[in-house]
Amino acid sequence: MSDHHRLRTGRSRPILALAAVLALALVACQGASSPAPDGKSGKLKVFGAFATQIEEPWDGVIHSALEAEKAAGRIDYTFTDDIGYAGDMERVLRETAEKDKPDIIFGDAFGNEEAVRRVAAAYPTIALVFGSGGGPAEPNFSVFDNWIHEPAYLAGMIAGGVTKSNVVGVVGGYPVPEVNRIVNAFIQGAQETNPEVVVKVTFLNSWFDPAAAKEAALAQVGAGADVLFAERFGVIEAAQEKGLTAIGNMSDQKSLAPGNVVSSVTWNMAPTVKYVIDQVLAGSYTAQDLKDFSMVAKGGAALAEINTGVPGGVPDELIAKVKERESQIRSGTFRVDINEAQPAGSTVAGG
Repeated sequence: MSDHHRLRTGRSRPILALAAVLALALVACQGASSPAPDGKSGKLKVFGAFATQIEEPWDGVIHSALEAEKAAGRIDYTFTDDIGYAGDMERVLRETAEKDKPDIIFGDAFGNEEAVRRVAAAYPTIALVFGSGGGPAEPNFSVFDNWIHEPAYLAGMIAGGVTKSNVVGVVGGYPVPEVNRIVNAFIQGAQETNPEVVVKVTFLNSWFDPAAAKEAALAQVGAGADVLFAERFGVIEAAQEKGLTAIGNMSDQKSLAPGNVVSSVTWNMAPTVKYVIDQVLAGSYTAQDLKDFSMVAKGGAALAEINTGVPGGVPDELIAKVKERESQIRSGTFRVDINEAQPAGSTVAGG
């Protein structure tokens, strides 16, 4: 197995500082669970299987939640990242299932969807919990996704309210439903606070290509954008370089550019991870769609603290309006539309 694919235990290459901070913060939120008489005792063995490098924020959020459970003493956790596609995921999962016999495997499916589901069917006593656009499969395959369209709407409200040019840029990964719903919610939020706003959307056709993301963002700046939503990693660097306002994604990315990141659309996998671990410990795990645990109401999604120290600042009136909407979302009196169609007028690299 290559260095990129080797099993990680106590050591791994340095990851984003924000992911490390998130992992430490999550430790305080983890509670101990007492297994039922027919459940498991002792620490669970958990394996993380990630198609991309762990620096990619989507996988980094899952990894941080698992690291927090490890730090809390509830699990033994190892992982492999940068596995890629074209059969490599299935090979790694089968080798791990045979050799290490983990209790739970967390990871990202999507491009490896069929392979992951084959492994789940072959090892029905292992709980497989994967990010997926599909449904669960009995007896052991559960699914989750980053349902962060609610804070994305709030972030859009900020973008629409602070832009001076009335042009906002968004750089996304692929125009797939999971990304489209985030971008569409962002656009809707921007239009609430600024009916005149134009939102330019570029998809990279890649999940992790910081150089291409930065290039796409700079092109949007050239077309008039003065606020950038970094759905993909690399955009914030462009905003910092040009002295503009940026909005992060997946985790609080203020530390990447404290003078430029006004807020972030954050995803917290801790509620999902804790629930699954508790279920396995109690001997009551079943295949489920874990969607609700990634929503605002369950603590799985949130808008990061608004940073008023960005270029141009953030008006108090706008902050109050965003907080009011946030409260309405949390209480269930305002529902953000789920629109998974490709945003109108968006461009796709190579398309």
